[in-house]
Amino acid sequence: MSLNYTEQHSVEKIGGTSMSNYQAVRDNIILKPPRESLYRRIFVVSAYGGVTDDLLEHKKSGKPGIYSLFAGSEKEESWLEALLALKNKLHDINQQLFTDKQGLERANRFIDQRLDAARDCLTDLQRLCGHGHFSLAEHLNTVREMLASIGEAHSAWNTAELLQRDGANACFVDLSGWQTANHVPLDERIRQAFAPIDLSTQLPIVTGYAHSEKGLMASFNRGYSEMTFSRIAVLTKAAEAIIHKEFHLSSADPRLVGTENSVPIGRTNYDVADQLANLGMEAIHPKAAKGLRQNIIPLRIKNTFEPEHDGTLITSDYVSEVPCVEIIAGCKGIYALELFDQDMVGQIDLYDREILAAIRRFKVQIVAKDINANTITHYLATNLKTVKRLRTVLEDVYPDAEFDQRKCAIVSAVGSDMQITGMLAKAVSALAEQEINVQAMHQSMRQVDMQFVIDEQDYEPAVKSLHSCLVEVHEHGSAICAV
Repeated sequence: MSLNYTEQHSVEKIGGTSMSNYQAVRDNIILKPPRESLYRRIFVVSAYGGVTDDLLEHKKSGKPGIYSLFAGSEKEESWLEALLALKNKLHDINQQLFTDKQGLERANRFIDQRLDAARDCLTDLQRLCGHGHFSLAEHLNTVREMLASIGEAHSAWNTAELLQRDGANACFVDLSGWQTANHVPLDERIRQAFAPIDLSTQLPIVTGYAHSEKGLMASFNRGYSEMTFSRIAVLTKAAEAIIHKEFHLSSADPRLVGTENSVPIGRTNYDVADQLANLGMEAIHPKAAKGLRQNIIPLRIKNTFEPEHDGTLITSDYVSEVPCVEIIAGCKGIYALELFDQDMVGQIDLYDREILAAIRRFKVQIVAKDINANTITHYLATNLKTVKRLRTVLEDVYPDAEFDQRKCAIVSAVGSDMQITGMLAKAVSALAEQEINVQAMHQSMRQVDMQFVIDEQDYEPAVKSLHSCLVEVHEHGSAICAV
């Protein structure tokens, strides 16, 4: 089955924080004048802010949600209590959105059917696995997928209903495969769902979660909605992909450098987007970006609450006319794991192979890496417990090696073209002026980023210092590399 959409259209994703403000979504994105732009658009929506955290676990703090409580608890009460609390929360959201009694009853009935079915399924699974012949671990990926789907189904159904009330011919497109017996590839599920839709007269509101035979969460975890968004754009041959967030993609975090100093980025490329993703500051998941890049689909990042701003246009071929730094970004909570062994000389590849295999076993993300004749240091985005377990494994493999670990931060200057003589020296001097010790630094031949490993306590002053000397001095105006 193929999709033969011949009209120019966009595929647009709305983030969770934006979704929590229906009026802004309606007025600033969907119904924003001119009205002739109402159709020929597809909207992929995230769950309302915080709902996926309640369903799975908190994205930043790790506080357990329903999934984590179910997977790790021997008692049924903990996850059931969390499920009931979530039902009450979703009812409260519905009450704020639906002012008429009939609409509110329909909204509550829809989400209750999903939550009650999930409760019955988890109860049966818990009872079944209590017999000992069935392993709960074998079913946890499926449980995680099922629970994740509820958040996007809730927000997409609500949004379609509310838009119909407000005069748009919106339709709810459920890719979650709820209670389906057919396990088909992601692309086939999308094709089946969109085959009967006329984009010239209908406004699809699509669940950010999509069920597939392999499961999206196993590969993309919480980035699954971006993969759904990307594949819809590719399969429907979209003219442009747009992500609506609650902030601009800016030259630095305004909370660190000040709103008066940060500048929105007008244009950049997918290479820069990949560097940001590696630091945990995702404009889009790298694998989702790959499909857009390969199919020459531009991606635009827009601020929901500043609809008049053109946002950031990301393309594969863009390079700034004048070499410059476009963004100062970074991450804290990084662990440096260093392995020193005199016998490594001439055998770095063998050592690195064993180390990478152990890192992959613990599913740890590598942010950066140092190598010299007898030392390999990996900078890992993980927690101390995992670092200790990883170190124990490697100490068994290399009993004569010396290990060191320390917590640190990484600050990076990123741009589509940073081939400026003396820029690295200027950045190091700026950090030195603030008495910030650089523990390690990296600059690749591609000249798209410079990374500085520093003490975690120096993270904020480092961002401010680099932004001041590499960005603010140029007085970019309303945007860096404006469209």
